[in-house]
Amino acid sequence: MTTGLIPGGQTPDPRPSSTRPPHQRGDLTGQGAPHVDDRPRSSVITARAAASFEPVGRSVATARSFVRDTLQGWGFADIIDDAVVLTSELVTNAVVHAGTHADVLCLRSAEGVRIEVSDRYPEREIPLQGSLATMGSPDREGGRGLQLCAAIAGRWGVEYTPTHKQVWFQLDLPDRPVGTRTAGPSLPADLLPLADSRVRVAVVQIDRTGAISAWNEDAEELFGYAADQVTGKPLTDLAAWPHTPGTSTGIVEALQLSRWEGSYGIRGANGRVTPVYASHLRVRDTDGEPSTVCLLVRDHERAVLQTPSRVPASDQGTTSDGQNTDPFEVFIGSPAPDDLDGLLQRTVERARDMLDGDSAFLLLATDDETELEVRASTGLPSARQRFARVPVEAGPGRYGSARMPAVHEDLLAVPGAVPLLNGTGMRSVVTVPLKVEGRLTGSLGVAAEASGRYSNEEALRLQFAADRIALAVESARLGELERLRRGSLSFLVEASDLLAGTLDRDQTLALMAQMTVPTLATWCAVYTIADQASDPYLSYVLHEDEEFIDGIKSLLSKIAPPDPVPTPGARVWGAPAAAAHDAALRSSMRSLGLTGGPNHQMSSGIGPTLATASAVGGETVVLPLVARNRVIGMLTLGKPTDEHFRQEILELAEDLSRRAALALDNARLYSERTAISQALQRSLLPPELPAIDGVEVEVIYRAAGEGNEVGGDFYDLFPISDGAYGFAIGDVCGTGPNAAAVTGLARHALRLLAREGLSGPAVLERLNSAILDEGARSRFLTLLYGEMRPQEDGSAELKVVCAGHPLPLRLRQDGTVEAAAEPQPLLGVMEDLELYEQTVTLDPGDVLLCVTDGVTERREGTRMLGDDGLADVLTTCTGLTAGAVAARIMRAVERFASDAPSDDMAILAMRVA
Repeated sequence: MTTGLIPGGQTPDPRPSSTRPPHQRGDLTGQGAPHVDDRPRSSVITARAAASFEPVGRSVATARSFVRDTLQGWGFADIIDDAVVLTSELVTNAVVHAGTHADVLCLRSAEGVRIEVSDRYPEREIPLQGSLATMGSPDREGGRGLQLCAAIAGRWGVEYTPTHKQVWFQLDLPDRPVGTRTAGPSLPADLLPLADSRVRVAVVQIDRTGAISAWNEDAEELFGYAADQVTGKPLTDLAAWPHTPGTSTGIVEALQLSRWEGSYGIRGANGRVTPVYASHLRVRDTDGEPSTVCLLVRDHERAVLQTPSRVPASDQGTTSDGQNTDPFEVFIGSPAPDDLDGLLQRTVERARDMLDGDSAFLLLATDDETELEVRASTGLPSARQRFARVPVEAGPGRYGSARMPAVHEDLLAVPGAVPLLNGTGMRSVVTVPLKVEGRLTGSLGVAAEASGRYSNEEALRLQFAADRIALAVESARLGELERLRRGSLSFLVEASDLLAGTLDRDQTLALMAQMTVPTLATWCAVYTIADQASDPYLSYVLHEDEEFIDGIKSLLSKIAPPDPVPTPGARVWGAPAAAAHDAALRSSMRSLGLTGGPNHQMSSGIGPTLATASAVGGETVVLPLVARNRVIGMLTLGKPTDEHFRQEILELAEDLSRRAALALDNARLYSERTAISQALQRSLLPPELPAIDGVEVEVIYRAAGEGNEVGGDFYDLFPISDGAYGFAIGDVCGTGPNAAAVTGLARHALRLLAREGLSGPAVLERLNSAILDEGARSRFLTLLYGEMRPQEDGSAELKVVCAGHPLPLRLRQDGTVEAAAEPQPLLGVMEDLELYEQTVTLDPGDVLLCVTDGVTERREGTRMLGDDGLADVLTTCTGLTAGAVAARIMRAVERFASDAPSDDMAILAMRVA
């Protein structure tokens, strides 16, 4: 920055502002145009100051300081705030939006100050067409600064040269008596404030402990106590302090503040309470001992002590053309942002400019008013601070409470007084509360890098602004909360539908992660707990960028999992960020050769390590997954470096975790019961088929119903003795578990009875009796049972009993198909059965096909495959192996109808080689 100060002298008359700029289209001086000065300006310039600023963001703050210092030196304190705000906007347009140097020229005259801001981008047009109401969004380049010029400045205009574009404004000095700091107009006597004929100002000094150490004569007259009666007593014994609902502020806290003004009562010697207006000032003596000086007057005489409200020129209620303006719109800009984040960001920028600060921040209170959440900042690392939370009450004495204004002249003297500013280089800060109907809704603060920048006067000005924006902020916040709640309900409904749509454990874990990333968090990890004796197990990891998943999974596998605490709600877990930081530090040291070992092999891995550290370096929270009064896992959500979770997001994540926990537990129970069911069902089927010399055997089995491995159909092939093998294929009435129970009874009974040496009819008769003994649980059963004995000549002899079952078919080598048995009564219906067996000899190359009725009764509309259709398919299987025959039969059945089979099917094919 280069500056120059030239006292005295006279400036050449600039060109009239009504001159049409070469690059500006439209009539700027017609009806509805912005208010510009078209009169020649020939005032005597008594001083000028110039400065040039580079096109960097820091130049805006430097320009504000330059203008403030210049006008302060000229004694123009009344217009400093307006000049700083307008200069800040115009310099921002030049160095940020136009990207050029900004030249600032301050001219002093007897009437006021003219400030000119020039940039070196004359081709960039200024949106001056039409009225101010149609100048476009205040957020567009150039729009907001000109709107403020129109609202605040007495005169303003835009001028162009071939190399520069200049926006100027003039602020006139208010009429006031020379030499006074502040003055009011002369008023008629009946408009002056009332006071007694003898105004008494009580001066009371309070020591470090809160006890009275000094009590003047006016205090004795006002309250009736002599000095020796009250000296050494706490002021709280005399004060009647009004506790404002929602503030929790008492006189002890007020006495600790550097400055305080307000009303309370003093109990006099006569027992009556005298309302007083007080002004407190915290001082220290030459030994460094602090005390508080209290000036007290009767409440109706408060005008004696009360600090007059300092209303900036922009808040006077009218523009230069006499139109009424809204102080809120003048502070924020018109139109005000319609979204909460935009409104808060505009507020902190305005507050920073108003107090010429280096940074500003705004925090919103949580619903219970116990914490404040950072929602907007400028001049601070916003990514790191956004959504960070600080307590409303910083200490037991609430000296740092956000419920009251506070001024810190030097943060180095009070370390940690404002945690948000730790490590930012800020030295002085002023904070004020935002309250709506006595309830704390937020806190607004402005900070500077220099110490001693702010006093009680700046706190009053900032509080003045905060009072005007509090209602708008609260209204916008409630609107945002309502939108978030509606979105949350929609999110939870959709999540519940998705979780209820699956009973697969792995799919449930994947859904949990996919619903949280990136909607609620940047990354997440799901830990599961098998039982109370098991440790948490890392089951699933997801990041919005798939490249980070392996790195996060590796990092989490190296640290102890979070404790499975059943307490509801999210709790912060710092282990991942700490581990990532340590890993990145070690990798960096190795890459630099600081560990003493070789570094050429490790340098290639530093990139992924640092990326992982950044990905998990933010806030990490853990939510327990509790179902049926048991912790079954933990849902871990994380943010990248310097990011925090919003309270609303954590509440939504807590709701999701409850639903996800129940879905995960349901999936676990379903998986366990499915595994048990499948194990039991598999026990009903033969473990494996025996190898028979000279005979090929193939079985195809399909149980109807999802998840069923065994139904009412069954098969078996087992050795009996002396080279004989028993085989069976049957069909129990019905499907599902009840039919499967009878299936188990039949298969195991057949094996036992056959190995006792009984003939086929005797085996089936005893099985019939066993089924009938089941009583109400009994079901009728069709069964084909036979015994096979391979012969030395290569053939095979079969003895077959067909009890109500579809007849077995024999395929000869010449392609002919014939039934290999005759039908007989089924089992489970009558007690006395007369069964007989038939003998069949299979020559080499012959095939015996046995099926259940699920094959022959396959339907497509009114058509049915039937015995004839099955025989037709079998005639095409000449020369095929047993496996090929069974497969061709199954394909024919599947192709016969498009619908899924509704009945169990079993196919047993045996071919003599």
